[in-house]
Amino acid sequence: MQSFNRFSTVINNKYYLCAHDYFDDMRKLKITELNRLSVDEFKQADKLPLVVVLDEVRSLHNIGSVFRTSDAFLVNAIYLCGITATPPHPEMHKTALGAEDTVDWIYKKHTLEAVEELHNEGYTVLAIEQVEGSTMLGDLVLDADKKYAIVMGNEVKGVQQEVVNACDGCIEIPQYGTKHSLNVSVTTGIVLWEFAKRMMSF
Repeated sequence: MQSFNRFSTVINNKYYLCAHDYFDDMRKLKITELNRLSVDEFKQADKLPLVVVLDEVRSLHNIGSVFRTSDAFLVNAIYLCGITATPPHPEMHKTALGAEDTVDWIYKKHTLEAVEELHNEGYTVLAIEQVEGSTMLGDLVLDADKKYAIVMGNEVKGVQQEVVNACDGCIEIPQYGTKHSLNVSVTTGIVLWEFAKRMMSF
């Protein structure tokens, strides 16, 4: 029993040392080591041919989060529609952390105006919504020669039906639990990542 304890101690010590060595190779980077763009560099950088449209999004924190995620993935612009608040706002800044100053934004009183304008500029407009005949996000196929806009809906009502009707298609995120929807900022992050990784591979 005594030798087993000594053996166990040796094993634990070895495991601890291995773990220590392993995690030493995974040192967290300092902010200064991340090599992020400055605001001026971001403004001059090539953006993805991708626009986010917020259709009557009410939460300032959600709006700020969408700005922050859009900054991360070099989104071209954000359309803020209807009741969706516009910068500057201290509550929005809590989640945007300055991204409201880097990502270009445009306000439209009606979301349909934004959709029409984007169509006129050659964008394919896709609503992120649960509808009959939607395309699951994992099955998404993008055309390298096209520009895209995604429409994110209100926290309770989703994308307005008239806006869905005006879009070129709908994308749905598959869900397997008990809930019917995801938070709009979470949804935006998932969708933007899927678009960005495909677009950056063109």
